[in-house]
Amino acid sequence: MTLRAIKTRIYPNADQQLQIMRNFGAGRFVWNQLLNMQIERHKNGGSYVNSFGMNYLLKPLKQEYPFLKQAEATSLQLVSRDLHHAYQKLFKEHVGFPRFKSRKYPKQSYQSNAVNGNIQAVGSHHLRLPKIGIMRFKSGRQLDGKIKNVTVRLSSTGKFYAIILVDNEVTLLPKTSRGVGIDMGVANLMIISDGVKYATKRFDKCLSRKKHYWEKRLARRRAEAKREIAWDKHNNVIEPRELSDFANYRKAKYMVAKYCEKVANQRNNYLHQLTTALVKQYDVIKIEDLKIKNLLSNHKLARAIANQAWRELRAMLEYKCDWYGKQLITVNPYKTSQRCSTCGYDDGKHALDIREWNCPVCGTQHDRDINASINILNA
Repeated sequence: MTLRAIKTRIYPNADQQLQIMRNFGAGRFVWNQLLNMQIERHKNGGSYVNSFGMNYLLKPLKQEYPFLKQAEATSLQLVSRDLHHAYQKLFKEHVGFPRFKSRKYPKQSYQSNAVNGNIQAVGSHHLRLPKIGIMRFKSGRQLDGKIKNVTVRLSSTGKFYAIILVDNEVTLLPKTSRGVGIDMGVANLMIISDGVKYATKRFDKCLSRKKHYWEKRLARRRAEAKREIAWDKHNNVIEPRELSDFANYRKAKYMVAKYCEKVANQRNNYLHQLTTALVKQYDVIKIEDLKIKNLLSNHKLARAIANQAWRELRAMLEYKCDWYGKQLITVNPYKTSQRCSTCGYDDGKHALDIREWNCPVCGTQHDRDINASINILNA
């Protein structure tokens, strides 16, 4: 059995949207209350409370704040689990102290566990969620298998999604007895050892003019709105306005988020197509273990490197190889583009503008990227 997350677009009605927003607010409120409790205990010399201890605090919280009873029960228990995991990362991985959540954050979410059939697929196009009811959904995959949990998410463009975790059988892909080495690039997204080059598509540049058009208006309207807010405070208006009260600011913010989302969707679709094709064709896939954070320090290439989404590409290959019984191997990229793939001679460092070179020992003419991908395959 394999766990798979299926992302679906859901279409709740007005009442269902209101209940979803209540669940967002309740989860955010419980997170902030429990985090504040942990901070105060630490200040007073108390010990840390784990997820089980925080679950016991949910009952008195519901008695003190009755609106929490309207939220889905398991979602509040998962809030304490998530906060516990955040503290574990703080203690073990030192990734940063947990932060308070804000209702102004454009992306909101909550998670519910499947208990006693409270989450069910009704037919092929409807989904039943606890406290919300039945709503229509759209997805490229059928919800086959046992549902474990669901995460309801609101995007920055106001779209509702349900990410459903299902446990089902995955049919292994047939073996091909073939291996491939992949060299990551900027001019070309991927260069494989078979000599095929997959082109880079600059989705960010395709919509850059429209996106920049609305980014300028967003900045201008934000500045104008802040001047209005400052004027309200100066004149002691009883209810000073917020940024969200200005309709023209909200529209510009929505349009910028819309184009950012479109770029991300186009890029993810392209990566899914490439990674699925690779997993179908090869049994063993070898890729470079790149330190992307270090590469992004090159400010001349940082935007182009970020557009390639190499980390997302690697993550897709990892879980697809795991699903379909294939093998993914990471290789140290040290000198892969300098060594001759035929005789192994190290010709020294080549500048980035040198795309082809001849081996001084065996005389083989190399394409820099294809030579690197062959070295990665042979590593």
